[in-house]
Amino acid sequence: MTALSHLKVLDLTRVRAGPTCCRVLADFGADVIKIEAPQGVDPNAGISGARHGYDMLNLHRNKRSLTLNLKKPEGLSVFRKMVETADVVVENFRPDVKDRLGIGYEDLAEINPRIILASISGFGQDGPYAKRAGFDQIAQGMGGMMGVTGMPGEGPMRAGAAVADSTSGIYAATGILVALAERERSGRGQWVATSLLEAQIALMDFQAARYLVEGEVPPQSGNDHPYVTPMGVIATADGYLNLGVGGDSQWRAFCAAIGVPNWADQPEYATAEARFAHRPQLWAALQPIFAEKTTTDWVELLEAAGVPAGPIYTMDEVFADPQVQHLRMAAPVEHPVRGETKLVAQPVTLSRTPAAITASAPDAGAHTDEILGEYGLSAAEIADLRACNAV
Repeated sequence: MTALSHLKVLDLTRVRAGPTCCRVLADFGADVIKIEAPQGVDPNAGISGARHGYDMLNLHRNKRSLTLNLKKPEGLSVFRKMVETADVVVENFRPDVKDRLGIGYEDLAEINPRIILASISGFGQDGPYAKRAGFDQIAQGMGGMMGVTGMPGEGPMRAGAAVADSTSGIYAATGILVALAERERSGRGQWVATSLLEAQIALMDFQAARYLVEGEVPPQSGNDHPYVTPMGVIATADGYLNLGVGGDSQWRAFCAAIGVPNWADQPEYATAEARFAHRPQLWAALQPIFAEKTTTDWVELLEAAGVPAGPIYTMDEVFADPQVQHLRMAAPVEHPVRGETKLVAQPVTLSRTPAAITASAPDAGAHTDEILGEYGLSAAEIADLRACNAV
């Protein structure tokens, strides 16, 4: 038995943030029913790419698919019936959409007081920006990430992954699990809400706290750590190395390892504050030294000295790394069209009830008859729903 196999989740989400949230629940065994519009109803249905493409397969594994037109009274009636026995509903519509459809939290709680509604929006459920469309890059800009990312003086730079989308999905999943735990005591559900903007600000963590506590506006620092030196990227004989020299004890070990033990006590380098004050000078002095050996040689040498360092991989190199393979971060699953594919595994391990990828992403409506049958609808009733384009 998997950890969340007792839960039924109605997934109304699309794009990335909401599907990420539901993927966490599905990978730990929840029965996640992906509810999507019948063909031709939603003009944005292909926003995440081809149905059998990498993004859809990775986001929607372990789910079942039901097509349901919530704009039709018949479709909405089916959804409300499903809410009666569901545990969680997840949506990432613009905040006013669920209210227009009559599926806001109060509406759902009237049907099922134990229901948990999780809402993910661009900017929050209310406030001056509530109705704005939100995308990951916009949240990266408004949440401060692009302001500290990139080389100094070269303008803002987005991160190379959808960090606001993915983080808001993970925060939403966390909120759902907290609400489920609380429901064990109270017997009541509640409304869980987060947004791309909130998640992005929270992800800024020490950079955000740096401003709130000290009043400092963090600048761009390129590949350098904001206040520790030498911690950043340096060229080697055949590529680049990530170097992370932390406290003074690591600095001494580092100096000995690279063959300049006398640097450890030089006044301009002896303390963390002095090294930071002389950052350009220190990096310039290190460059010719690191150009003498390959990245692999430096990683091995620094590892032996207890100094953090690592290669900078392209994605093919990531999954070829022996530690990544040991961690099984590429999880195999069989797809009816593509055959065996590999998807990104969950990054957290539970000793008794681990996550598992047991089913590939379904085609739209692949489980419609099966799911509706579970709710007591006859073949004739399902045919009537198809006839009026409700499913």
